Amino acid sequence: MLRVINRVLLGLAGLVLLCAGGAVLVAGAGLSLPSWWPYSGRYDVLLSDADRMRWRDEGWWWPVVIAVLAVLVLLALWWLLAQLRRARLAEVLVDSGDGEGALLRGRALEGVMAGEAESLEGVSGASVMLTGRSRTTPEARVLLQLEPHVAPDEALSRLMDEAVTHAKESAGLESLPTEARLRVSRHRARRVT
Repeated sequence: MLRVINRVLLGLAGLVLLCAGGAVLVAGAGLSLPSWWPYSGRYDVLLSDADRMRWRDEGWWWPVVIAVLAVLVLLALWWLLAQLRRARLAEVLVDSGDGEGALLRGRALEGVMAGEAESLEGVSGASVMLTGRSRTTPEARVLLQLEPHVAPDEALSRLMDEAVTHAKESAGLESLPTEARLRVSRHRARRVT
């Protein structure tokens, strides 16, 4: 969701800057402009004195300006905090049987899963990242680097049957939703003589 919001905000900011820059460029070049165009000539100002002073004496003007600016500041702070939020799950709650539970470091579980995934036949490299909203319902993102001769469906089924199942059982989780991305290692073509 955050990626979509970032892309929309970046696209809107780019569109506004492009339109404003284009309008200033067209007016500055002295091209013939339609009557509704905001700038009429090369030495025209962005806001005239009359435009700047028009609403100052109205009673509603300053509260509206302050409210709009406050909303913009709050949205900017929300966006900044969303950027700083950790995407990685720091710990997983393991049922220890005593009702208390134990905390397992997320990096430790990621390392074990990555090590087991790398040991699978035809996998040249693996990286794992635990995500999720709470430490009781983690989700895994796995990136597998496959050898050129490996069938992706076989590698994926071995990953789910071995590495993911072992991690789920060892942590005592009911489920461990996993998103796997597969990449093939670059290789040179073999020469046949």
